[in-house]
Amino acid sequence: MAARPRPERPYELVLFGATGFAGGLTAEHLTRHAPLDLRWAVAGRSQERLMTVADQLQGLAPARPRVETLMADVRDIDSLRALAASTAVVATTVGPFLTYGEPLVAACAAAGTDYLDITGEPEFVDTMWLRHHDEAVRSGARLVHACGFDSIPYDLGTLFTVQQLPPDLPISVECYVRAKAGISGGTYHSAVRAFGRARQTAAVAKQRRDTEDRPTQRRVRATRARPKKVPGQDRWAVPLPTLDPVIVRRSARALPAYGPDFSYGHYAVVGSLPMVAAAGIAAGTVLVLAQLTATRRLLLRLKTAGEGPSEQQRAGAWFQARFVARAGDVVLVTEVSGGDPGYDETAVMLGQSALCLARDALPVTAGQVTSAHAMGQPLIERLRVAGLTFRVVTD
Repeated sequence: MAARPRPERPYELVLFGATGFAGGLTAEHLTRHAPLDLRWAVAGRSQERLMTVADQLQGLAPARPRVETLMADVRDIDSLRALAASTAVVATTVGPFLTYGEPLVAACAAAGTDYLDITGEPEFVDTMWLRHHDEAVRSGARLVHACGFDSIPYDLGTLFTVQQLPPDLPISVECYVRAKAGISGGTYHSAVRAFGRARQTAAVAKQRRDTEDRPTQRRVRATRARPKKVPGQDRWAVPLPTLDPVIVRRSARALPAYGPDFSYGHYAVVGSLPMVAAAGIAAGTVLVLAQLTATRRLLLRLKTAGEGPSEQQRAGAWFQARFVARAGDVVLVTEVSGGDPGYDETAVMLGQSALCLARDALPVTAGQVTSAHAMGQPLIERLRVAGLTFRVVTD
């Protein structure tokens, strides 16, 4: 498969937000694992902090060429346009994305520059599709959102699963997620703001559904969302109304490997029935409090943006996404698993996604596309080499 022709630019990859918590971990991963001849840079709004990051990265790998630094600020549109024009791929960790993300998406869509982020914000993703998908199609840019724990394990895990099944039969997949992990201030703030914008999120999603062309010869749908027992276990699971199942279904619409009739359900494993009730009460309470400005501010004060779990806390963290698939008489169980999901593994996922777009021979796609659609099997192989597990448990 031939790689997509690319214009000659100074950089193959620029990481925007490297002075932040998630961005710093991604920069460390790239420093340790990127090819020695990769032309890349870190970008941000503070030259002093960027130089500090560059010094730290040089200390991690003294034999590597020193990473270059670029000044860019989300409030300076010209700086973002210059950033997008200087590179083939931009990976960003600067969120909340609904607040800070659009100017960089717009710059990349106009410049024909591939864009990646780690957002888990459905309203942001749908808004970017409505405003910038067509421009990205014209320019050839690939806009790939949710390239971290949202939503790489589920998007690529489902692709890995359906690749083991007959493609001519109806396929149903249910994913059961377990994790032990801390949460950063940035992720917490994004979640609270998303709860506070539930109506706006629903309105933008409807606008996209009413506008987007969908395949008519194949059926893709969500399974009924209700608490249920985990197959083969004495545990309960609750539906997760996150961006992840939406991303999976978008991949299924784009790729025929998901069969003529595909359904997907997405669940968090919580344990006992009392825990199911407690989880529902907690989520409902936060949803109500987030609707009002005063109580939303109180929620946001509980955790400072920019905080993150310590290295010791991350060392004890893990995640497991188990997929139960059915196609005719075939029942298949697969698994994607790894270490700290929100930070260490998210840095791996974002870093390897960026390298995949920059270096691998991939299908020719453009516009807003999912990780499975844009990168698929080459990214699965990269993540396996980087330490994540993709495996068939039983069939």
